[in-house]
Amino acid sequence: MNLALFDFDGTITTREMFRPFIEFAVSARRRRLGGAVLAPMVAGYKLGWVSPNLMRGSAVHVGFRGVPEAEAFARGADFAREVLPGVLRDEALERIAWHKAQGDRVAVVSGGLDVYLSHWCRTHELELLCSRLESRDGRLTGRYRGEQCVNAEKARRVRAAYELADYPVVYAYGDTPEDRELLGVAHRRYFQWQEVS
Repeated sequence: MNLALFDFDGTITTREMFRPFIEFAVSARRRRLGGAVLAPMVAGYKLGWVSPNLMRGSAVHVGFRGVPEAEAFARGADFAREVLPGVLRDEALERIAWHKAQGDRVAVVSGGLDVYLSHWCRTHELELLCSRLESRDGRLTGRYRGEQCVNAEKARRVRAAYELADYPVVYAYGDTPEDRELLGVAHRRYFQWQEVS
């Protein structure tokens, strides 16, 4: 049995899905408020002055603080069912099916949010390591639970979850520089669906 690790946004999907999920799940009122509050940060992000981590964290805070956890997961289930099927890459689904046919363990390792990825991965019988939203007393706090699952955190989560030496071959698939450390844990690495050394 080998281990196959897949980034989600841009690797399994045709595009990044964080913003589409925010637009799908967050109320129109909160989106309007967030647009006004976050406008300077968005401008800084587009200019490269604000990091993606800070931008995502701020969007989560504005969009989900105080939202009932059950409501967020219900919207995530709707998003996984209604939106994600339209943005999946055929080659990704074929490669996942190939790994499963070989008897490999297959995991999604993503900076995307648990509130929708948990539903999608359960449907496709895949393991999941991802960014998780923090909740307290049944309501989201507007913060992440632990670190965002990007960059070096992807590799750290993989090493914590799997004894890599137990697998004859570890495969990893990614599409952006945020996946570099994930690819670094693998024997066979695929960047934008091309194998790299």
